[in-house]
Amino acid sequence: MATENQQFIPGPAGPLDARIGTGLAGQLAPAAIAVIFHPHPLFQGTLDNKVVFTLTRAAGHLGAYTIRFNFRGVGKSAGHYGEGAGELEDAHAVIDWAFANWGRDLALWLLGFSFGAGVAIRAARPAGAALLVSIAPPVEHLALARDEAPVCPWLVIQGDRDEVVSPRAVATWCAHLNPPPDFRLWPETTHFFHGHLTPLRQAVTEFLGAHLPETASAPPVTTLRRASTQNQ
Repeated sequence: MATENQQFIPGPAGPLDARIGTGLAGQLAPAAIAVIFHPHPLFQGTLDNKVVFTLTRAAGHLGAYTIRFNFRGVGKSAGHYGEGAGELEDAHAVIDWAFANWGRDLALWLLGFSFGAGVAIRAARPAGAALLVSIAPPVEHLALARDEAPVCPWLVIQGDRDEVVSPRAVATWCAHLNPPPDFRLWPETTHFFHGHLTPLRQAVTEFLGAHLPETASAPPVTTLRRASTQNQ
């Protein structure tokens, strides 16, 4: 994974504590920007969550710019919990910062876990996301109008033993979307993907890699599979 640097991004409620990855050394300039969103701020969700880190590694392996950040009121980010609406504002502020610094000609990838998946889903269409990855999205708290639903290629991964998000609710919700996302129900998998983080990284890397811009190319999958199994 590319080296990350701490940086504070201006947000609507004050500076947002972020970790910025600027692509892999020795590769062509990044062809995408990946923004990764963490779980619920009121339930110990932070940018250091293992699923968030796994998603960041997947995007970074493909050479994308990556940003994982703390929502308002989390860690060193200013402000207080914003009931979801405030966190969506944070998301758009980070996306705008990324475009301002790296250019709007780059593809935008949004990846989120749990609460963060819900934020990413709501941000995807207005932000013009090229790809969306949702891990255990809290669909029972998502009310999307038809013109708000994402239209980009979209991967949803849900564990069938999830003790926080209802697997049945996610399956039903995805089946009623038009177009439907690429929905994958993983057996013997709990909410935090304990013991499944390496397969998760591989699945997300392969999905993102299959949709890389034509000017970029994915590193060999064998490189990924030889990588460190940190945070399994």
